[in-house]
Amino acid sequence: MSKLPLLPINVAGQWLLGKGEEYESLYPATGEPVARLRAAGVQDVNEAVAGADHAFRTSGWAQMLPHVRAGVLHRVAALIRERSEELAQLQRQDNGKPISETRALVASAAGTFQFFAAALETLEGTITPSRGPYVTMSVHEPMGVVAAITPWNSPIASEAQKLAPALAAGNAVIVKPAEVTPLLALELAKICEAAGVPKGIVSVLPGKGSVIGDALTKHPLIKRVSFTGGTTTGKHIAHIAADKMMPVSLELGGKSATMVLEDADLDHAVNGVLYGIFSSSGESCIAGSRLFVARGIYDAFVARLAEAAKNLRVGDPASERTQMGPLITARHREGIERYVDLGVSEGGRIRTGGVRPQGGAFDKGYFYTPTILEGLTNSARITQEEIFGPVLVAMPFDTEDELIAQANDSIYALAAGVWSRDFKRAWRTGRAVQAGTVWINTYKQFSVSTPFGGWRDSGLGREKGREGIFQYMEQKSMYWGTNEEPIAWAN
Repeated sequence: MSKLPLLPINVAGQWLLGKGEEYESLYPATGEPVARLRAAGVQDVNEAVAGADHAFRTSGWAQMLPHVRAGVLHRVAALIRERSEELAQLQRQDNGKPISETRALVASAAGTFQFFAAALETLEGTITPSRGPYVTMSVHEPMGVVAAITPWNSPIASEAQKLAPALAAGNAVIVKPAEVTPLLALELAKICEAAGVPKGIVSVLPGKGSVIGDALTKHPLIKRVSFTGGTTTGKHIAHIAADKMMPVSLELGGKSATMVLEDADLDHAVNGVLYGIFSSSGESCIAGSRLFVARGIYDAFVARLAEAAKNLRVGDPASERTQMGPLITARHREGIERYVDLGVSEGGRIRTGGVRPQGGAFDKGYFYTPTILEGLTNSARITQEEIFGPVLVAMPFDTEDELIAQANDSIYALAAGVWSRDFKRAWRTGRAVQAGTVWINTYKQFSVSTPFGGWRDSGLGREKGREGIFQYMEQKSMYWGTNEEPIAWAN
């Protein structure tokens, strides 16, 4: 272990050392430690939940007028912006993303708090059409204590997407960040305190998902779990939630199809496909990892794509010029290498990449080159299973029906991309493909105002949009009697 000071965690507003095992958070570009902390333990979970429940019932957070609570969230957004460069550099160290990308993630987090503050302030109940001598209305109320379990690939943005709407709804929130990327969630807790969120309303419990995530999901006072991560873990959470009759939001895996039709603008399509799979080093649930190209343009398009992939700048995440940083851990890189080997054994050919870059800083960090394989079918394991890395499988198609059938032939249905100049055909294809999000002539663009989520094994529920607040609220129907006479039945 290094001599770095131990970082405290936040247990119901108290900053203290966790009761779990000590570990280090490593910088993926060098493998060197950037932080040392003790993970939370099950006792911390119990104390955090009890403290959060007490804060929910007594702090007045849930009872604040919406515009007052919204004002606190606006201050959270402002404080994130004030510390934007510091947070972006910390995010870079936390998971190795290029600094240009971490700056965008910090800006996204601030925008998310701002959006949900505005949405909260303008949220309305509904007076429903009366069917008798009464006024009927539908209102929404906070659930209580909710858990937000976040991934390592985009920590501050993912945490904001759960924390902001849950707080806007009036809940107490316990954040369980990924074990390997704990730093941004801890900073967000500090920012929430500074903005005026009452103590105990936000807790941050870093540690293993199998310990902390499990304990949170099973706890009887946890009223909802919002999870982003792998499909296997998501299904495990769903089983626990079913026994508790507890609602969940699950944003899970993906194996997204990108479709380049013969009439596509090839300059836009090449850049869009590259960005869709190789930005974030492919460590993205919506990465466009299955590429279908019309056979008539397949050879020319893949040749351009492979040449452009070779020229992507892989390197130091601190450099403004870097386009691809390292992968998150050495173990994750080894898993990606095994998938590439599997693809070759299944009959695939590596068109470009498929190796670790060599020399200098590359020998310390967890780097891998952008990789394109071809010669495979849509039924190959490497084409069907999520890799979560910079690996693209390219395949030709002949007809539109064949294209849609193959694009939809997956257990996942998170995202898809369509490239075509023919707006009618692009619309038809986009509606036919089964996915929670479809991009047409663009890829991997997001708006906090637009709902996001997947179908099938890609998850349940939606994040973002005005509806995102309702994911963290219970609906209640109220009837206000207006009858002049007593109910006749009892006479």
